[in-house]
Amino acid sequence: MAESALALKDFAQLDDARCDARIRAAKQALGERCVILGHHYQRDEVFAHADITGDSLKLSAQAAECDAEYIVFCGVHFMAEVADVLSRDDQTVILPDMAAGCSMADMANLRNVERAWRELAEVLDPDEHITPITYINSAADLKAFCGRHGGIVCTSSNARGVLDWAFERREKVLFFPDQHLGRNTGHDMGISLDDMVVWDFDKPMGGLTAEQIRDARMILWKGFCSVHQMFHPNHIKKFREEHPEGRVISHPENAFEVCQNSDVVGSTETILKTVRASDPGTHWLVGTELNLVNRLHNEMAPRGVKVQFMSPVVCMCATMFRTDPQHLAWVMDNLVEGQVVNQIKVPADEARQAKAALDLMLEITA
Repeated sequence: MAESALALKDFAQLDDARCDARIRAAKQALGERCVILGHHYQRDEVFAHADITGDSLKLSAQAAECDAEYIVFCGVHFMAEVADVLSRDDQTVILPDMAAGCSMADMANLRNVERAWRELAEVLDPDEHITPITYINSAADLKAFCGRHGGIVCTSSNARGVLDWAFERREKVLFFPDQHLGRNTGHDMGISLDDMVVWDFDKPMGGLTAEQIRDARMILWKGFCSVHQMFHPNHIKKFREEHPEGRVISHPENAFEVCQNSDVVGSTETILKTVRASDPGTHWLVGTELNLVNRLHNEMAPRGVKVQFMSPVVCMCATMFRTDPQHLAWVMDNLVEGQVVNQIKVPADEARQAKAALDLMLEITA
């Protein structure tokens, strides 16, 4: 950060209303030079300023097509990395709060994935038999790993299409970091749970025998989203007892039992489209992040559609919540002053390899 940059500590003292006014003024001053991307899980005070909103797939595509000089990504670190990888060299990607990470993404790091690849090589040739697939909720170096090994990236929107592509090429996949998205998608494709094994990255050989590795079609990394693990089948059971005509919709990051007891399973974009298309009088129980569900509840109430959060316990994405109006006002005012703070820049070689895996995803799911 340049010495003349505006200090974050001065913005930390501002209330949300003053930050709101400063963000709006900065957006007007910057005009088309700046675009703000906002993930659905962002808090309302930040989401309101987004020029483009969506889930990871939509925002990835928008980052690739964006013409703005500055891309301010209101999301988490891996999303801003994707935007940097897919954007042009003359564009600058900014993450308002560098502490906005992802606990799921942190469950798979390059050291452990490379170790797993070496250990798998003790049983079979992984580059011949296994396609590595990383969920977009992962660091850029894991996307680059997939690029080096003939693998690919997926999102919750396109996981099935990506798995179809992978199985046309090799008989196995190593799916990381979210075991639940892999399991739910594979099962929906007709793959038996008996053909899936979980790789425990804290154990030698993932805690698996050579026979288990040879017999498996899907090797699932032992990772998960802490938010989506707050939802349980008993929440659905209670809802159905109280509202027999109600409908249940869940994100595929949920546990297998939750998804099996849901009427619809899909990405955040699928959840939004499905609920928005429902008839008046429909009552939905929704198993995904709280900010999205609350906005959908408020949007659909005037249309006679009831939207209910699945868990009785408040569970929002804490790392998404780190991006607040104070951080957004800080980065925007610095841009007005000609200063860039919190730039996200993926190293060139890593970006090239990650882009190969991301471009492949966008190509086969276009």
